[in-house]
Amino acid sequence: MQVRDRDLLSRQEARDLISAARAAQRELARMDQEQIDRLVRALANAAMEEADRLGRMAHEETGYGKPEDKALKNRFAALGVYEAIKDMRTVGIIGEDPKRRVIEVAVPVGVIAALIPSTNPTSTTIFKAMIALKSANGIVFSPHPSAKGCIMETVRILSRAVEEAGGPKGIFGCMSVLSPEGTQELMRSDQVSLILATGGSAMVKAAYSSGTPAIGVGPGNTPAFIDRTAHVPQAVSRIVASKTFDYSTICASEQSVVVDRKVEAQVREEFVRQGGYFLPPEDAERVARTIFLPSGLMNPRTVGRSPRHIAEMAGISIPEGTRLLLAEGGGVGKEYPFSQEKLCPVLAFYAEDGWEACCELCIRLLDFEGAGHTLAIHSNDMEVIRQFGLKKPVSRVIVNAGSALGAVGATTNLLPSMTLGCGAAGHNATSDNVGPLHLINVRRVAWGVREIEDLSAPGPREPGGRDLDRLVDRITEEILRRLQA
Repeated sequence: MQVRDRDLLSRQEARDLISAARAAQRELARMDQEQIDRLVRALANAAMEEADRLGRMAHEETGYGKPEDKALKNRFAALGVYEAIKDMRTVGIIGEDPKRRVIEVAVPVGVIAALIPSTNPTSTTIFKAMIALKSANGIVFSPHPSAKGCIMETVRILSRAVEEAGGPKGIFGCMSVLSPEGTQELMRSDQVSLILATGGSAMVKAAYSSGTPAIGVGPGNTPAFIDRTAHVPQAVSRIVASKTFDYSTICASEQSVVVDRKVEAQVREEFVRQGGYFLPPEDAERVARTIFLPSGLMNPRTVGRSPRHIAEMAGISIPEGTRLLLAEGGGVGKEYPFSQEKLCPVLAFYAEDGWEACCELCIRLLDFEGAGHTLAIHSNDMEVIRQFGLKKPVSRVIVNAGSALGAVGATTNLLPSMTLGCGAAGHNATSDNVGPLHLINVRRVAWGVREIEDLSAPGPREPGGRDLDRLVDRITEEILRRLQA
């Protein structure tokens, strides 16, 4: 009976939060760009002030990652995203083209349902709140149960900052009574205009199946290719730093290393020098059984955990100072567990002859899991980089940088974002790094520039068409006639 009561309470809470956000959004929609930007600035400042504390809260509640890295992600979601979007026109008239006689008007979608993962709980909440506010939308958060406390505290801080800056009460809502039924109520409500889903495949699939328009993101499985022309010590350093950042809880972090065999020995030596440990076959099997459940899914007890923690769970010994575990990939597919996504500091290692073979292996890895997401390449051969850009089934190719922070736009000039679309290849609605412009509709005001009679007037219909050919022939004949006269 208590479970049933909880389900009902959760559903009612979802309805109440949606109603409050909808009323607040109507007030927000009456504000101009300057007023909205003032609220966004207040939100960013509040998030920056609390970044360290929220990072510690996220780590303590979930056990995932490192508190200092979670704090850095919070600062990125606050300041990095703010700097990228602060000058965007997202309210009122956002474009005028006098020549074409078209005006573009931003229209907020309304109320957004935001599903928040446990791996990046506070930073994703800051990010989604900011882009929703920038686009004059209300937003209701559905936290992952294991990160409920830190997400609720983040929403409380941001709500207070926006209200103190003159924003409407209720523009940010957060569910506190959690149940699958409550989340379904949130996603399926006809008062919700859009779902922003960040999390596991099941969550994203549920969002797309809800009947409400959704922007969801697929799983990552980033291969990092090291070409024979790469600066190997630098490439390995970037991969190690990226894969160990927050113990690999960012979905774009490297999952496998694919090496041109010509530099394989040097790469192996460099990984060991920089804190990598290549697992012997028996130990690799134990680690595989530890980080994956019999169903093939990741063991949540190993997500975002240190190499030492994983080794202890697996009952193996690793050298002091180990930063990263590496295992021979062997192949690609379900029978090769290291070929799939691992949200912990464990990397699969592959070597192939030449960049073409490495390219094909990367494609196989992505086709198995992570299609549409991200690939990293370390190379100084521009033609090889171009070929990888042309051939890979991904939405972003990160060159000579770690993929975890490169894909989100922290160390590259991609749009800073905590929600990375995977496009059609990943069964997503967009391949972009999601930002405020994905949360508005654009109303176009267009003036008539020709009458219906003009459409039926004789004349060339298309470049290279028969009418144009005949016109050219007549002009040519006239020129020749005059020359002969």
